[in-house]
Amino acid sequence: MRDTRGPQQAAPEGAAAQTASPLPGERQPQHQAGPYHPPQAYPAQAGTAAGQTGAVRRPRTGARTTPRVRKARLRVAKADPWSVMKVSFLLSIALGICTIVASVVLWMVMDAMGVFSSVGGTIAEATGSTDSNGFDLQSFLSLPNVVMFTTIIAVIDVVLATALATLGAFIYNLSAGFVGGVELTLAEDE
Repeated sequence: MRDTRGPQQAAPEGAAAQTASPLPGERQPQHQAGPYHPPQAYPAQAGTAAGQTGAVRRPRTGARTTPRVRKARLRVAKADPWSVMKVSFLLSIALGICTIVASVVLWMVMDAMGVFSSVGGTIAEATGSTDSNGFDLQSFLSLPNVVMFTTIIAVIDVVLATALATLGAFIYNLSAGFVGGVELTLAEDE
């Protein structure tokens, strides 16, 4: 069919179609003539709106000049003896292994420098008599003897350190019940 209305009747319908809200898929991109200016974070003061000159408040950008540091004051109220025992056991095993390795390295360095032979010869002359050759330092301080002695010391250290740390956790829990525990101030940098 043909549209029998005149131009006056077609204009209001076209104007109504333009002002009505389009469907989401039908939106046309809006082009601006100049650069985009975001709305002000603060409304303009009443004096500047009337034409007076004055300072205009700028929107905040969110960047601070000085970093803020949060601090929290906390209190260690209780130390769990089981966790203290596990941690001290592992740390004392690591310390024992380091002790054994350090003693072996030290023995090798001293043996390469000839310390045992020179000191052993001096001690053998000082303790020797016509019947015997004296004390043999080199056989006493041989590498297997040094490793065995250091291993015994490391095992004793593991047992004692674990027991003392666990006992210390029990004593800390008792004293923290009376005085409240150790207070710590923790700071978080941003």
